[in-house]
Amino acid sequence: MARKRKSRRSFGRVRKLPSGRFQARYPGPDGVLRPADRTFATTTDADLWLAKKRVEIEEGRWIDPADGATTVRDWSARWLAAVAPQLKHKTRASYRSLIESRINPVLGDRELSSLRPITVTEWIGDMKGAGLSASRIRQAYRVLSQVMASAVDNELIGQTPCRGVRLPRMPQTEPHILTQVEVSRIVRSASAPHDLLIALLAFAGLRVGEAFALRRMDVDVPGCLLVVDENLAEANGALVFDTPKSHQKRVLTLAPSLAKRLGAYLDTLPGGDDALLFTNSFGRPLRYNQWRKAHFDPAIAAAGLSDVTPHDLRASHGTWVADRYGVMTAAHRLGHSNASVTTRHYARPVAGRDAEVAAASDAWLEGHADADGARRGHDDDDDGSAGVPARV
Repeated sequence: MARKRKSRRSFGRVRKLPSGRFQARYPGPDGVLRPADRTFATTTDADLWLAKKRVEIEEGRWIDPADGATTVRDWSARWLAAVAPQLKHKTRASYRSLIESRINPVLGDRELSSLRPITVTEWIGDMKGAGLSASRIRQAYRVLSQVMASAVDNELIGQTPCRGVRLPRMPQTEPHILTQVEVSRIVRSASAPHDLLIALLAFAGLRVGEAFALRRMDVDVPGCLLVVDENLAEANGALVFDTPKSHQKRVLTLAPSLAKRLGAYLDTLPGGDDALLFTNSFGRPLRYNQWRKAHFDPAIAAAGLSDVTPHDLRASHGTWVADRYGVMTAAHRLGHSNASVTTRHYARPVAGRDAEVAAASDAWLEGHADADGARRGHDDDDDGSAGVPARV
């Protein structure tokens, strides 16, 4: 009786190894035979693996294993070089620092395809155990996730290992929201011309870097306008002029009294249209830490206040404006492209507003309309209209 012929395998090859296990090989789209990434206990297991690989190729989901063998170090360097032209200088320097100090020392020599979610979780745990802050850990993770997402987009790996990973929680810190009276006291306590700089932070809502980068040409005294189109950032010890954080310039209306004070100051300022409004004693651009120690902190102490940062002035401005004129107006003045950022980080409830809402509700209950409603705001404040000082 003739033996039954063994059916010929339609895709790939399977052979038995000296160890008794089976090795599978398959032809890629380029026709080159490639071995499976593991061996199998039976030919059935090997055939099932080959069937899945064939479906991947036919559906266009196949990835060359050689691409996945690219190391994290090599791909992160290529990724950073590709995205660098679109990044702000400070962001670019931060990404490079995180890759060199946090990603490469641990993961740099690993192949992209070898990373799993547990690998990333262990990496985060090691950083936490080393005492890194939640902010620094989250920054490093964001960079790694962008690197790995790019590897997926470029078909080096099938999916990112940065998924389902729990990150350390950021501590909840609330900004110190000041009243206009308190801020005016700080302005009066500061030495000239830094009193004007502080006034711009509080009553125009500028970022510190934006205020440091202001030039004579940015101030329209007759029109009471200020153009914000530049930012001074410090990265790795170097000062760099760049676009504002949103990459968009904005035009702000200043309080007439503040514009008048700026005009008087400009009359004494040497240099041409591109002269910086605020510099150190040597005529050089300001550095944040030096300026704060020499001028800002002494003004805070002289005003009888404590625990106030320059950023608190910007947050206070956002709160004042949002409270009276709405979040969209506050977002414009703060230079936010998305009002949700303003709500999340800057606009805070103003003390006493809940009681005002309750009082208004009493009138509503009786059928009387309150035209101004809860946004009547700071009508009883000593400093004039919200967001601008009556006198600085």
